[in-house]
Amino acid sequence: MKAVFQILTLLFLYNVSAQESTLPPNFVYVQDVIPDVVLEMRYAGENNFLGMSVDGYKSPVAILSRPAAMALAKVQRELKEKGYCLKIFDAYRPQRAVNHFISWARKPEDTLKKAQFYPGLDKKDLFSLGYISTRSGHSRGSTIDLSIVDYNSGEEIDMGGAYDFFGERSHHNYTNITPAQKMNRSILKNAMMKYGFQPYSQEWWHYTYQPEPFPNTYFDFLVK
Repeated sequence: MKAVFQILTLLFLYNVSAQESTLPPNFVYVQDVIPDVVLEMRYAGENNFLGMSVDGYKSPVAILSRPAAMALAKVQRELKEKGYCLKIFDAYRPQRAVNHFISWARKPEDTLKKAQFYPGLDKKDLFSLGYISTRSGHSRGSTIDLSIVDYNSGEEIDMGGAYDFFGERSHHNYTNITPAQKMNRSILKNAMMKYGFQPYSQEWWHYTYQPEPFPNTYFDFLVK
C-alpha cells in the first residue's frame, strides 16, 4: 500500500511539473498551489461584458506569477478559518485579450451586454473612466479579480455589486450599500492587503500583488 501511495505521489508531482513546464518561468497554475480555490473564469466563456469567449483564453484556468500565487495561498488559509473560500474570476490575462477589448470598444453598435455590465455608461467612455485599459496589470501576471464564497455551501458572498459591473457601485468607497455588504468587502480587502495585495479603487474585486516580479513586462502567452 505504501508503494502504491508513493507511486501516486510521484505521478501527481510529475503531472504538476509537466503542466508548469508549459508556462514561462516563475508562473504557476493557481489550483496547483490552492487546490480548493473556486474558479469561474469569465473570459473563457460568454458571461462577460463582451458576451463571448475572449481571445487568448483556451481553458478556464487561473495562472499567476509564483510569488502572487504563494501569497494568495496565505489569504485562502486565513479566510478558511473564518468559513470562506476564494473565488477567482480572472488572473493572468494575455495582451491579445486586452487587444480584443480594444477592438470591441471600437464597435459602438455592439452593446449585447450593456444592460448587465454597463447600463449607465456609453461604452466609448469605458477607457477614459478607467474600467478598461490598453495595457492591463493582469498581463504582468500578478493581478487578480476575485471574491469569496461560503466554504461549505459554495454560495457567493454578497458584495453589494456584481463582478465586472462598470459603475460607481463597484468602487471601494461606494457608500450606498448595506452594512453587511460593506463588511463583506472589508473581509476580502483586509485579508488581501495583509498578504501584499493592493486594491484598485474602482473595482472591489481587483488586487495586485506587490512587489510585482514582472512590473514592466506584458505577457501574451495563452491561458490553457
